[in-house]
Amino acid sequence: MQLRPYQEESRQAVQSEWDKKGVKKTLLVLPTGTGKTIVFSKITEDRTRLGEKTLILAHRGELLDQAADKLEKATGLGSSREQAESTSLGSFYRVTVGSVQTLQREKRLNQFPKDYFDTIIIDEAHHVLSDGYQRVLEHFENANVLGVTATPDRGDKRNLGQFFDSLAYEYKLPQAIKDGYLTPIKALTIPLKLDLTGVGQQAGDFKASDVGTALDPYLYQIADEMVKHCSDKKTVVFLPLVATSQKFTQILNDKGFKAAEVNGESKDRAEVLADFDNNKYNVLCNSMLLTEGWDCPDVNCVVVLRPTKVRSLYCQMVGRGTRLAPGKDHLLLLDFLWHTERHELCRPAHLIAESVEVAEKMIEKGEENVGVQLDIEELEVEAVSDVVADREAALAEKLAAMKKRKRALMDPLQFEMSIMAEDLTNYVPSFGWEMAPASDKQIKTLEKFGIFPEAVDNAGKATMLLDRLHKRRDSGLSTPKQIRRLETYGFQKVGTWSFDNASKMISRIAGNGWRIPNGVKPKEYTP
Repeated sequence: MQLRPYQEESRQAVQSEWDKKGVKKTLLVLPTGTGKTIVFSKITEDRTRLGEKTLILAHRGELLDQAADKLEKATGLGSSREQAESTSLGSFYRVTVGSVQTLQREKRLNQFPKDYFDTIIIDEAHHVLSDGYQRVLEHFENANVLGVTATPDRGDKRNLGQFFDSLAYEYKLPQAIKDGYLTPIKALTIPLKLDLTGVGQQAGDFKASDVGTALDPYLYQIADEMVKHCSDKKTVVFLPLVATSQKFTQILNDKGFKAAEVNGESKDRAEVLADFDNNKYNVLCNSMLLTEGWDCPDVNCVVVLRPTKVRSLYCQMVGRGTRLAPGKDHLLLLDFLWHTERHELCRPAHLIAESVEVAEKMIEKGEENVGVQLDIEELEVEAVSDVVADREAALAEKLAAMKKRKRALMDPLQFEMSIMAEDLTNYVPSFGWEMAPASDKQIKTLEKFGIFPEAVDNAGKATMLLDRLHKRRDSGLSTPKQIRRLETYGFQKVGTWSFDNASKMISRIAGNGWRIPNGVKPKEYTP
């Protein structure tokens, strides 16, 4: 099987973390629909060729079936099963697909020598911090570990950083859409205010039973809105409770939809899913059953009526509709005017926004355009532009003070703003090593480049800054010392200048007695 470019890059990046960098526990982030199972199947093949034994670990039967199936189709490798009565002990297969619920049991786990597996791959790795996974991973403590997840959220990665030591590779949702591997997403804000102020919290998210109660009075109005916008769509609806899902299914059918409902107790679940796939139904309601391990590429509308604070969960729900299919040109994502006491509810903006400010600006713009389908990528571009403008205005005084400081080295913030490096300005450390102080070597190198190192809070930020500085030097762009010198004279965005242009202007100023040459207006000047 020929891998796509990003799939091959991610495969090589993971192997590099293990074999070249010596990182034991690493993370791979790929959006839903971009073939993460294919990628870890090929990584499994690589480890098998080295004579290793691999355990692919998941928490649901559907994920185990999917992993075993894709592994065989992509690589030809068969696998043993560690689940319920099935065991891999004594099997000649070098790959085991295992259920964490089965393996976490002490009696089952102790049957395995601690060095039985060389590599462990965790599907849906955002579950890795749970007790069951930790029990299994602690038993096989010397194995290389790969966590694979679709979540794009920095907060989630920071939490996962409690276990994983690095992020081997991340392929982001906007890039996957831009590259043509996923469908564009259009968000439609519905003019319906849903009050969640009385909803309690449980396990870090909104309490499902409370959400169901809060949602109940709005179900008929929501159905009316779906009549307006979803009648010609193939739609999946996520709801908080089975009872709410069943009630909403009946309401939709009364409104003229061909709706069906599936839940964990549905005896005809496989039949209903097959019928939906074959267009017998045009709406499928569920109570969080279809977030993982189920694919129906021609779904072109998703309605999230299970509000959540967990971005990985929100990403999974929306991901049911992001795959490509013939005749499908976009995914419609219905959003509502959720009213909460705190701003922690996941919205369409959080699928791609790189910062809280950008997400808030996107939500604001969406609510200003109620009833209008907005492409979330275009919305983000506008929001980023607005946020940058706002931030530059807010930082103007701070930067002015920095430029006047009698300091030989440049403040990192001034450098980041001058080169318009949004990723540096918004950086938050995710993994343990990133949170540590900058090393002596990093401090000395930053000083050599002209950056004031005491303003760099951690090793992660120092690493990013140094990487950017080396790339700028190799590309022939202006140095921090040049930027600081010229911005002191009022020149703008010197970070975008070439090294040669900056050098020439400094020479002109020096030749003019360190005064600005006649005819040069720094605020208007571009080289």
